[in-house]
Amino acid sequence: MTVTRPYDINAISGSWYSLKPIWQGGEDIVQQGLPHNQLAPTWQVLLLGDGSPTHHLQLLTGEKTEVDVIDMSLIGKHDDGAPDEIEAISEPRLRRQVWLRTESGQRLAYAASWWNASNVDDYLQNRSLPVWRSLSTLHTELYRDVRGIYCGYSPALESAFSEKGPFWGRHYLFWHDRQPLTLIYEVFSPYLQKYLGKISKNPEYY
Repeated sequence: MTVTRPYDINAISGSWYSLKPIWQGGEDIVQQGLPHNQLAPTWQVLLLGDGSPTHHLQLLTGEKTEVDVIDMSLIGKHDDGAPDEIEAISEPRLRRQVWLRTESGQRLAYAASWWNASNVDDYLQNRSLPVWRSLSTLHTELYRDVRGIYCGYSPALESAFSEKGPFWGRHYLFWHDRQPLTLIYEVFSPYLQKYLGKISKNPEYY
């Protein structure tokens, strides 16, 4: 069952879990990809592709992907320490944080997203659903514009995933009707090595 914790939509609450990068790449890397000794092709399909991670995770694990919503906070005009593309999201802004997990409870990914607070309810009518499932239900046409990729560490995510880093993550904009709809920052658990192959931990690759 999807769990949604209570949230206060009237005030900024806490922070979000960004990686401390040991390597990062921009749109040029996203377009050309990485050497396979740095990141396996299967991981690159997940990170650099424009398909739905929620759907990909479901296909990999054979289990329905569920969402635990852990934060919905109004951040107003703040940039929130988010990637620069947050400037594309009009104010006032709302930050949403979730865990993506299997139906049986295995956490697979973390995501923070930023929305215009005035219209978020138009697109997330059921806030406990994955973004992809919510927008698919509405038959919303989208373009996933991957802008950056990261390899790095986060003590908070090590604890949450019960997995040691490094972690791979990315950020992207969703576009709808030629307008930016939301900015999303995702980090994937090394647990996915079970399906996608090993993550290199050799620093020379970064």
